[in-house]
Amino acid sequence: MAKINNTENLEQLFCKHFGQNPERIEKMPLSGSNREYFLMSNAENQCVGTIGNELRENNAFVKFATAFSKENLPVPKVLEVSDDGFSYLQTYIEGTSLFDYLENHRLSDGSPDNETVALYKKVLDVLPIFQTVGEKVIDFDNCYPRKSFDEQSIKWDLNYFKYYFLKTTHTVFDEQLLENDFNVLTNYLCKAPSNYFLYRDFQSRNIIITPKGEPYFIDFQGGRHGALQYDIASLLYDGKAALSPEIRIELLDYYISKLKNFVHFDEEEFRKMFCAFAYVRIMQACGSYGYRGFFENKPHFLNSIPPAMRNLKYLVENHKLPIEIPHLENCWKQLTENEDLLNYNSGKNQLTVTVMSFSYRKGIPYDPTGNGGGFVFDCRAIHNPGRYEKYRKFNGKDQEVIDFFSHEPEMAEFVGLTQSIVEMSVKKYLQRGFKNLSVLFGCTGGQHRSVYSAERMAEFLRKKYPQVIVNLSHREQDK
Repeated sequence: MAKINNTENLEQLFCKHFGQNPERIEKMPLSGSNREYFLMSNAENQCVGTIGNELRENNAFVKFATAFSKENLPVPKVLEVSDDGFSYLQTYIEGTSLFDYLENHRLSDGSPDNETVALYKKVLDVLPIFQTVGEKVIDFDNCYPRKSFDEQSIKWDLNYFKYYFLKTTHTVFDEQLLENDFNVLTNYLCKAPSNYFLYRDFQSRNIIITPKGEPYFIDFQGGRHGALQYDIASLLYDGKAALSPEIRIELLDYYISKLKNFVHFDEEEFRKMFCAFAYVRIMQACGSYGYRGFFENKPHFLNSIPPAMRNLKYLVENHKLPIEIPHLENCWKQLTENEDLLNYNSGKNQLTVTVMSFSYRKGIPYDPTGNGGGFVFDCRAIHNPGRYEKYRKFNGKDQEVIDFFSHEPEMAEFVGLTQSIVEMSVKKYLQRGFKNLSVLFGCTGGQHRSVYSAERMAEFLRKKYPQVIVNLSHREQDK
């Protein structure tokens, strides 16, 4: 198993590839997976370092990215891979996700503006190429966890939905009757031609829009053989993207027109099967929301439940499948009539304060929230215990250093002043519904003064504002 937060391998890979050490290593925002990403740079070079604990999944990304790059598809290039396979470097794609672009370019009624719709169409220009070229250049023996989205894969997704969503939302169902309907739905889905590359997680957060307005594609390590309809359904029924039915129809029509340049198919049958894959994709996503939200305690995943329920409701009311699945349909009906789910809010307007210590030698930390504000406090004017041999092996969390600062009035004054300043913003942010605030403490080595100050700030906020999420980290300690 790779050690999470251990960036030593990444630093070695950076030096091997660029011939120089990185000057800055900034942890990037976490995704739904357990992989960790670090933005690494020096004055001349920049890349993304990745640490993943699942060796086969890492290998799938590396192999797929290499194959796609050779076909000049817009994906990150793999630069270096560690000998153990748990770490690798990839090119950094500058830009914003399609989801974030959409959020910033909605019209007053919530629909995307014309520029955003045009970007979606650029994405759909490329999707058929992935699906058809990928089928030819990918070695599907490298797929993880399975080389085909077949009967077994579909049943995994349906059971994921059953155990992590239906049961956690207390939906009433008969286990055997539901399994019978799952079998009927699975058999129907397996009729779709599946000799194409299925991206698997083709959604707006996995598409980067560069400053020049071109799409780049990431997180395709779950790719495998599969049906064409699955990926387009994933994109158009992406829950929090909240595309209107009219926009979905326009984009589906556009995709079909482009797909005809690559594949011959029965359009009417394709559209029917598209709806079936839209259902199964929504169910898979709901299983993920339940697992990540309820079991892994990541509440932001639960905020995707209401838009997913609205998408499901639209399908139920407008696209009945040409198969008999009455018990599953009853489950869908219960879900789409559940007011608690339709209006679920796990606290998406809840304020999160990120408190971090760091060393100025390695630069001021990158703000992963995109808020662009917050505070950076310089602790270097305070008496430094690191100047004394007896304290050098300790840090600001150790009792020896805590006792040292208890006899330093300037530290108490500094901590009190920073708490007063930050509290002014916390009060105002809570009133205005802001979601993120960063509070950074820097010193020379990021070991003593900054760590101690960050600990006191987190302690103060957690005690006085229990409704605030406080994320505390020590950049130089957590590696």
